[in-house]
Amino acid sequence: MKRNDILQKNISRLVKTTSDSDRPSDEFTKTLIDEALAELTNRQTDRPQAERNRQIRIKWIKVASCAAVLMIVGIAAINLMLPLFKTGSLAKIEDKGNFTDSSIRPNAIVSAEKHEASKPSRLEIEVAKLAERRNGPAVTVNLSYNARPRTLSELSHAAKFGSIDTLKPGVDIGGGTSYDIEFQGGTAAGSQHKRFFPKLSSGLENGSPPPMAHGGNTPPNAKAHDAMFFKNYGVNPFVDTDDDHLSTFATDVDTGSYTVCRRYLLGGHLPPNEAVRVEEFVNYFDYGYAAPQEEAFRVYAEGAPWSQWTGRANSYLVRFGLKAMEVSDENRKPAILTFVIDVSGSMKRENRLELVKKSLRMLVKRLRPKDRIGIAVYGSQGRKVLDHVNVKKKKKILEAIDSLQAGGSTFAEQGIRIGYEMADAAYKEGCINRVILCSDGVANVGRTGHEQILEVIRDKADKGITLSALGFGMGNYNDVLLERLGDKGNGYYAYIDTIDEAKRLFGGNLTGALQVVARDVKIQVDFNPDVVRSYRLIGYENRDVADDRFRDDKEDGGEIGAGHSVTALYEIKLWQDKAGPVATTYIRYKDPDTQEVTEFNSTIATTDFHESFDESSDAFALAAVVTEFAEVLRKSYWAK
Repeated sequence: MKRNDILQKNISRLVKTTSDSDRPSDEFTKTLIDEALAELTNRQTDRPQAERNRQIRIKWIKVASCAAVLMIVGIAAINLMLPLFKTGSLAKIEDKGNFTDSSIRPNAIVSAEKHEASKPSRLEIEVAKLAERRNGPAVTVNLSYNARPRTLSELSHAAKFGSIDTLKPGVDIGGGTSYDIEFQGGTAAGSQHKRFFPKLSSGLENGSPPPMAHGGNTPPNAKAHDAMFFKNYGVNPFVDTDDDHLSTFATDVDTGSYTVCRRYLLGGHLPPNEAVRVEEFVNYFDYGYAAPQEEAFRVYAEGAPWSQWTGRANSYLVRFGLKAMEVSDENRKPAILTFVIDVSGSMKRENRLELVKKSLRMLVKRLRPKDRIGIAVYGSQGRKVLDHVNVKKKKKILEAIDSLQAGGSTFAEQGIRIGYEMADAAYKEGCINRVILCSDGVANVGRTGHEQILEVIRDKADKGITLSALGFGMGNYNDVLLERLGDKGNGYYAYIDTIDEAKRLFGGNLTGALQVVARDVKIQVDFNPDVVRSYRLIGYENRDVADDRFRDDKEDGGEIGAGHSVTALYEIKLWQDKAGPVATTYIRYKDPDTQEVTEFNSTIATTDFHESFDESSDAFALAAVVTEFAEVLRKSYWAK
């Protein structure tokens, strides 16, 4: 009898592999068991042992073959039953067991501590919730079960609570399974579960969530966001001064990388490594540099031992700071501003366009009567909204801003071209001629690459029309385009994720945000090979300038606004027992009005170094901490 039980269990196990059911059909099981038991009870004791073994092997081969055929037929049947998956709105839920009664908004990730079988599954809740939208559009629900695997049959039990058209197994996500369920609205089945979620109806009060930027129903590659574009510029190496004692780069006052990464972290996600540009982290913070009184710039230099990284001895951190002259608001040049605003459908996400409107309203209210504003927008097409008018007509400007609505595709090239044409037509010598681009940077109509779009602005930038590239949004966002536009547009790139960030940008040094005091600023650091053994520039990888192009005035550099500062840090190694001059820093720039070129230098020696890190200034310590954080966050080779 023991052999009979074992045989029955083995046959049952084989048959289970051919179906999603928890047990094989009774008829199929009975047939196989009867045949097997008949074979076992057959009194053929006179057969040799080898013959009996051969007969058993043949029988098992038949059983296995039958099971395999049934499995293949079952898979084919499932494939035939699954229609093409339709694209709809997305709700993503992570089921870790129990749930609360609070409403679940689309795209929310909801988790709990443990599973309670007495309450409906997350799938049942979502299907029921969506079912309450009578006569609504088709909706796709994506559910990721991390707590325990679910079979198709277990999940399909929820079908009785709603009209499920497609149930599609997804990919393994680490111990659980992801399922896509396409659900057609228009039934009232969800009322059966109202006692479990009294706030059910309010869950969709803002309508369906926006579609994925690239179509489809789930973010690709299991990322937190569906279409975030960044570029990896690498990490600067250590360089021996015997090989190359010159380090040359263009200045950078951008801060977009810091605020984008902050947005990731506050949302509970680590940013991609390539999203971290160390110099933009460092230059986000104010180090309290005093502005020069007569010259255009003042240089600051400071050094101290740096033992942050294990396994590296004789390591020093050197900070170079550059502070530009300040210009009072009363002495600021009149501004001719052209707002170019992305009003495509993606700007509906997270109320991006509303944040743009609030930010621009804040800017307009701080402008002076002599300033002028024009507005262009782009969605499926680019168009002019408002010819340049004096800020005295503030009500007309604000009404034009408030009237903007998001919708359509993204013809960024055309919109930017129209904006620059407007700025060119309104151009005036002796004024601030600036385009302010507000966008998530994602273009999907016309020429969409940053090199093609840069062709639109290159000539205008040379003429003196500068650009502020302001980024908005998370989910689909093109950091590459906006950063390059700010760079090549002779302006800057910033990312605005909250109204507080807009206040920081426009509410403080507005003159610095608008008026450039130096163009094509380049820095060259000449390290003394007799004292310095090796060095590495931390950050500025995409601002590298060939050493022999430092004094080539056709070579593009960075632009610095009134009162702005630039900070760069080097990690260096000194020769043992060597002292003296460490480096000479050369700064070269153009006057934005006369184009006159100026170059000056500053030196730092070992006698200027602190004997310990603790003796350094608070500003130096802050810059060091920010640098260390950014290096770790981008998983720099030098931050192991």
